[in-house]
Amino acid sequence: MWGEANPNETNPKPMSSATRAPTETRLGRMEPLARLPVFFALAGRRVVLVGGSDAAAWKAELLSATGATVDMFAADPAPTLRAVAQDPPHGPIRLHERPWRPEDLDGAALAVGAFGDESEGAAFAAAARRAGVVVNVVDRPAYCDFAFGAIVNRSPLVIGISTDGAAPTLAQWLRAKIEAVAPKGLKRWAEAAKAWRPAIQAASESSDARRRIWERFTRTALARPDDPPDEADLRAILASAHEAETAAASGEVTLVGAGPGSADLLTLRAVRALQSADVVLYDDLVSRDVLEFARREAKTMLVGKTGHGPSCRQDEINGLMVRFARQGKRVR
Repeated sequence: MWGEANPNETNPKPMSSATRAPTETRLGRMEPLARLPVFFALAGRRVVLVGGSDAAAWKAELLSATGATVDMFAADPAPTLRAVAQDPPHGPIRLHERPWRPEDLDGAALAVGAFGDESEGAAFAAAARRAGVVVNVVDRPAYCDFAFGAIVNRSPLVIGISTDGAAPTLAQWLRAKIEAVAPKGLKRWAEAAKAWRPAIQAASESSDARRRIWERFTRTALARPDDPPDEADLRAILASAHEAETAAASGEVTLVGAGPGSADLLTLRAVRALQSADVVLYDDLVSRDVLEFARREAKTMLVGKTGHGPSCRQDEINGLMVRFARQGKRVR
């Protein structure tokens, strides 16, 4: 992957005769996270929810939607809470019209509390942690082991957005944007992926070939998101298994121009090439933002070829491209 010379450099420095060896790099692409985004499997598990407000009712609906059994404790439940308990979206909601007790937390997978009084929230969080239960106290980040984010629901494709409680309105704005560009039909394709996974995984013993088959599935889904997937699509995807095996055995090399270095100036084809790369060979002019498009599992190597400093020899770079391609890798 090559950057271009700076057009504003009117007096470029002379070519250096010094050489250096290609160097495998670790880009450290993951920046610090305020919270780890995880997705709890709650179907059939017990969740404790305390509070009688409308906010508690929304949490009850959300937790029930996952298939959890929700034990709801509220001395004075709001009408909305009673309504969702009577008609839960998925898992049962058991409404207990009394204050919560510490023993109610025993055996729970999660605990969620909605309190108007901070001291009640603190006591609830402390009791949950003593019981070894992961806890969330609504609107009290200091007492939360996890946070609820804005959700785009194309289940089993689910997108969560969090601002660590800093800007919920921003999260909702982003959710609306994603809702607008993520066709609802992707839900059916995600369901098909779940149903077809055993057949697709069995189509090849090569992990590289299987990844290519799944890329074929993804291209098909994104090209026709509103068309319900059917058996003809599965047959076409499975028929590509031999092609994927051949490609995985032979490898390929694609030269990707990085232009003046700004990631937002890359072509769509360049981005797709990086996203499918097994190995990325790049020089000093390629920015980190450009490299962000590469798969996290891809091997990255600095083959610094510059006009005014130590450079890797071109024959060495060529040799690397050929060697990796012969190993069945996709080299960019």
